[in-house]
Amino acid sequence: MAASPGPSPEPSRRNRLPKGFVVELGRRVRVFDRGRTLAGGVPPRVAHLSDRARSMLRGRRLEVVDAASERLADRLLAMGMADPVVTELPPVDLAELTVVVPVRDRPRELDRLLAGLGGKVGAIVVDDASEDPEAIAEVARRHGAELVALERNVGPAGARNAGLARVRTPYVAFVDSDVVAEPEALALLLRHFHDPLVAAVAPRVLGLETGRGNWISRYEAAKSSLDLGPVAAPVHPRSVVGWVPSACLVGRVSALGDGYVEQMRVGEDVDLVWRLVARGLRVRYEPAATVRHDHRTRFTSWFGRKAFYGSGGHDLARRHGPAVAPAALAPWSAAVLGILLAQRRWSVPLSAAIAAVVSVRLARRLPRSENPHVVAAALTGLGMAGALGQGAGLLLRHWWPLSLVASVFSRRVRRAVLVAALLEGLAEYRKRAPDLDPVRFLVARRLDDLAYGAGLWGGAIRGRSIRCLLPTLRPAESYRSRPEH
Repeated sequence: MAASPGPSPEPSRRNRLPKGFVVELGRRVRVFDRGRTLAGGVPPRVAHLSDRARSMLRGRRLEVVDAASERLADRLLAMGMADPVVTELPPVDLAELTVVVPVRDRPRELDRLLAGLGGKVGAIVVDDASEDPEAIAEVARRHGAELVALERNVGPAGARNAGLARVRTPYVAFVDSDVVAEPEALALLLRHFHDPLVAAVAPRVLGLETGRGNWISRYEAAKSSLDLGPVAAPVHPRSVVGWVPSACLVGRVSALGDGYVEQMRVGEDVDLVWRLVARGLRVRYEPAATVRHDHRTRFTSWFGRKAFYGSGGHDLARRHGPAVAPAALAPWSAAVLGILLAQRRWSVPLSAAIAAVVSVRLARRLPRSENPHVVAAALTGLGMAGALGQGAGLLLRHWWPLSLVASVFSRRVRRAVLVAALLEGLAEYRKRAPDLDPVRFLVARRLDDLAYGAGLWGGAIRGRSIRCLLPTLRPAESYRSRPEH
């Protein structure tokens, strides 16, 4: 069943989830009190279900059958506690979709992409002032794609906007020329638009399979900057998935407006997503749909690209303020990080004591729970783990120039950096299971951090602002508890 194109969706109770819409509690959501209490979401919080609301769940799933179940499903989606089960949603006709491909002097890659679409999806090729425009035009003609030839180079954002202006279907897929996207993956992403508030959806971006390759290609196959992992999530600045790349992004045309900011040559995809979210719309990451991307395998181009990604931090901070902060910590977790970094005999006992106090205070805010201390301890543990991960990111990635200088003068800082580098790298190695030995994976992981951090600092210096380097403090107790009817 094809979804009918509607007006630009905005937050309103007129926009309801249709009957048959199925959601499932996220993997990171924990259930307590025999199904009455849910803990998790983004940002983390506690939701207490009424008996009626609890009866609507079948295990961890909920199907919209009436107004009450629709309200509960919508609320769980808004809190980041549930994800749509797209395989159980009706299909959307691919005739409702147009693929826009920005390209500059990549006729071979363009040919591969259009061949993979197999003529099942309409396509617009935007030639961004190629040096050999006829080669691009010939590929577009051969595959029956509409060609938009730009007289001057405007960059990926401007090229995508030029294509968007020609789209006449309800949905558009921006797909880079070095990506291979199959129609089936695009069709799966389209099912998300049965939620009227969904403005954009992105698939998981994996590397093209080209044999074992070298150590860089094998690292990228496991830990690419474009691969956001195997778990579905809402996309917003403080989610576990804070952004999605425009290597492949499917959007609702009526929600996109004028599209990307053309002046941005890096970070334009992050900016678009955050602007959509700021309007109260939803952006989803859907790893059940996958596309393939040509990863860089030469060290210089790979390292340079990582630095290029980091260089966009300054402009994003100028446009979106604290949303781009490298860490968001509660005062208590920031204090724990500082205490652990001090590496005194009392550091671990004092950190444990602070966590215990936080847990007790949180338990007092959960009077509806049958086991408030269990729920509070679980949430405090999640908060501690998140703080430690963010602290490692600051030391190794965002603040590494400061860590390097401090390591010269402080044995404690050297020890902290070494421990963080080893533990974070080994944890990622176990999580990703790369086709690469641990030593080379750890080396590549740290070089990845060095490159991104160098780009981040370079952008801050050129922009004469350190805003993109500053962490933010969130309320001391950000966990929210509220009844859900």
